Amino acid sequence: MKTIGLVGGTSWVSTVDYYRIINEQVNARLGGDEAAKIILYSVNFGEIKKYTQADDWDSVLKIISDTAMRVANAGADCLLLCANTMHHIAPQVQDHISIPLLHIADATAVAIKKKILDTVALLGTKYTMQLPFYKERLAQHSFSTIIPDDEAAQEVNKTIYEELGKGILLPQTKERYKMLIHELIGKGAEGIILGCTEIPLLIKQEDSPVPVFDTTYIHAMAAVDFALQ
Repeated sequence: MKTIGLVGGTSWVSTVDYYRIINEQVNARLGGDEAAKIILYSVNFGEIKKYTQADDWDSVLKIISDTAMRVANAGADCLLLCANTMHHIAPQVQDHISIPLLHIADATAVAIKKKILDTVALLGTKYTMQLPFYKERLAQHSFSTIIPDDEAAQEVNKTIYEELGKGILLPQTKERYKMLIHELIGKGAEGIILGCTEIPLLIKQEDSPVPVFDTTYIHAMAAVDFALQ
C-alpha cells in the first residue's frame, strides 16, 4: 500500500471527510482491520483565506508549497490538495515536489466521462468558478463548463466562506442552491460539479435531477485507487 499525502485545513470540515472516506474505502477493499496510510498536514485556514481574498497568490503558494514539501519529505507517495480553489496553484506546487499531485479536476473529469456528458455546471468559490484554471483543465478533457452569473457566484462564494467552511448548514441556503442548480440546468447543464469540498456537506444527489459530482468523494477515491494500485 502506498502512502497518501494530504494538505488539508482548507477548510478542516471537508478535510475530515477526506480522512473518513479514504479510510472507509481502503477498509472496504481490503477488509479486516486494514486502513489507509496517510500523512496529513492541516494548515491554518485563517492565513489562507486572508491571502486568497487579497489575491496574494504568491503568499498562498509559499504556504501550500512549503507544506507539500514537508508532506513529501515525510514519506508520502502522492499529494492531494484538499480544496478545489487551491488547484489554482497546483502546477507550481507540483514543481516543488517529486511525487505526483493528484489533480482534483482530472479526477472529476474521469467521473464525468463515465456519465457521457458534454456540458457541466461548476459551483465553487468565485476563484474556482471565475478564474480559468478549473474550466481550462476540464476543457482539456473536452467538457464545456458553465457557471452562475456574477450575482449568484458572489452569493455562492459568500455561503462557502461564511457558512459551509465553518460547518454551518442552513436550510435556506440549501434551497437557494437547489434553485440555482435548476437555473443552470435550464442553461444547458447536464451535470453539476460541486467544485468546493464543503458544498457536498449541503447538497446531495437527491437535491438535483441531473448527476452531481462530489469532488471531495471523487478526489478521495482517486487517492485510494493510487494507494492500492
